[in-house]
Amino acid sequence: MAHTDSPVLAERLGYGADDRLLIINCDDLGSSHAANVGVYESLRQGVATSATLMVPCPWARQAAAMYLGEDVGVHLTLNAEYDLYRWGPITHAPSLLDGDGGFPRTITDVWDHADLDEVRRELRAQIERAILWGFDVSHLDSHMGTLQLRPEFFDIYLELAVEFRLPIRMLGASLEKLVGFPYRRLAQEEGVVFPDHFIVLPNGVGSRRTIEKALFELRPGVTEVYVHPAADTDELRAFARDWASRVDDHHFVTHDPGLRALIERSGVQLIGYRELRAVMRDD
Repeated sequence: MAHTDSPVLAERLGYGADDRLLIINCDDLGSSHAANVGVYESLRQGVATSATLMVPCPWARQAAAMYLGEDVGVHLTLNAEYDLYRWGPITHAPSLLDGDGGFPRTITDVWDHADLDEVRRELRAQIERAILWGFDVSHLDSHMGTLQLRPEFFDIYLELAVEFRLPIRMLGASLEKLVGFPYRRLAQEEGVVFPDHFIVLPNGVGSRRTIEKALFELRPGVTEVYVHPAADTDELRAFARDWASRVDDHHFVTHDPGLRALIERSGVQLIGYRELRAVMRDD
């Protein structure tokens, strides 16, 4: 198996070893009508190259109805972080409920109470439902990083990637000591493809400054950065305290000519997750 911590992944994708490739992923498709509008406009009119669907959310079915074949993966979801807006497991698993009508709000709450068999069943059901709805699922990632930061949850993440032959979002190598287990090596040993580098947003939402700075500092290989685009609506303002950052992400990725100019000047090449999926399935 090729060692994807090095730029060799770029060569497997048909690029040069020193090429800098960037995936701009839109998180939270399906989480709200505002997100559906923002994400699809970012993919169709903007510079975003992929997105991930939150299957359990109330607006996920509408996201499926709007789908026109874009590069969309599954944002595997075990949390419902908002106080005023709830969603829960599609398998109705008791250990995945917080007693307030939905998934737990925090990662720690999931880790403390979730039955791992119920986690596995729920997440497999989320992927299968996305496929049933007609999505050509391109990859997997984890809402709020819940599956990436604890080994017993990461094992399920990896197991599903192998089962469905899908690439995954992966934290950078620099965080392995902090997290405490060798997640990148474990994925490589299973033949799972993932980007070489991952840019973490300081506040979780709001990407403008991070992307503007990162474009000229990208290392060779494949880097993923994520955005949370959403249209400015009363609904969004009512439930999301960070609504302004989501609206700015939408404007930045879809309507800001300055971003396109920066991408061109930086020499970065935009790709999606489908390219990584093709490499993984060709092995």
